[in-house]
Amino acid sequence: MKIRGQEVLLPTSMVGNYPNPRWWDSHYARQFSGDQHPPDSILAEALGDAMQAVVHDQEAAGLDIISDGRIQADSYGDILYYYMRRLGYEIHGPQLGFPIYSKLHAATLREPIRRRGGLMVEQARALRNATSKPIKVQYTGIQVLTQCTVNEHYKTPREVALAIAKEFNADFKELDEIGVDFIQIDEFTWPYFFEDYTIEAFNNAVEGVKAQIVCHVCWGNWGGTPAYYPDETAKSGQIYDLSKRVGKAPNATAAVIPKAYEAKFNILNLESCGRRSDDLSGLEVIKANPLPANVQFWAGVIDVKSTITETAEAVADRIRRLLEYVPAERLGLTTDCGLILLQRYIAKEKLHALVAGTGLVRSKLQKK
Repeated sequence: MKIRGQEVLLPTSMVGNYPNPRWWDSHYARQFSGDQHPPDSILAEALGDAMQAVVHDQEAAGLDIISDGRIQADSYGDILYYYMRRLGYEIHGPQLGFPIYSKLHAATLREPIRRRGGLMVEQARALRNATSKPIKVQYTGIQVLTQCTVNEHYKTPREVALAIAKEFNADFKELDEIGVDFIQIDEFTWPYFFEDYTIEAFNNAVEGVKAQIVCHVCWGNWGGTPAYYPDETAKSGQIYDLSKRVGKAPNATAAVIPKAYEAKFNILNLESCGRRSDDLSGLEVIKANPLPANVQFWAGVIDVKSTITETAEAVADRIRRLLEYVPAERLGLTTDCGLILLQRYIAKEKLHALVAGTGLVRSKLQKK
């Protein structure tokens, strides 16, 4: 893959939330709003210091692309509400209708969506200042945010999605000016279904953006619950009982591919194809529905739901199996999702394992 004009074989990167420094979570993360702060403000300095810590762990492991780690919050729920606060939501509402994410609540929208300052602009600046390596900044998906909205302003969910997309587009273009190399959009509800507005909103958000767009899709939440499709026995709004499914559950990757190819991204990053080395069904779906010519494929090969650190050889074996389906020049390696619920020392070990395993495969490929 070409990054900043240089060919990088099997590029490595971290996905999602990373365990923040505890001093940041205990105080500053609770106050951070994304607003610009004077260069000498305590919060601006703390943001820069916390970002340097997250960057250090990635650089020490040897990752090729350095991520922001989503340090603006210390949990998946607070990440969601961070965006909603910045877009003008009231942070109260019912529990989400998705059983898999029932620990989270929706938020209420009573006025037009607009950015209250940058969404990820200050984080991008801090990340850019902390490293000279290629950088990636990550956003919660537009379909995710729309589905988590109690809409009391717009006529339809589509209008909500398109309004979010417009504000994302403005934020993305500010990141272009900062020099961000990759922008990741996490659409972790795509495995359930695509709304009728999903592709249009995604494509509107990335229109005219120079950074490479990564679409990340994962299965399951931090509690390990697998994502699923309901079948024809399910009714609208029902809490679906998986034990009553008729027949086998559909292939998880088939729920996303080939529909996802309609979205305008440069890189598709899936959890399911690398982590489960005993299940290659997701890769069979890609084999039957080849990636568009202009799309790279990144696969999760580190299990974030396990406290056991993979050996370099185990990671290398997963990569070798991926190479049976995806050419090396189009493959990248990541964690399957965010590392935030692991202790930081375990997260560090897993990043080292990712790089070490990739190195074993790279060295053999480069000798051919």
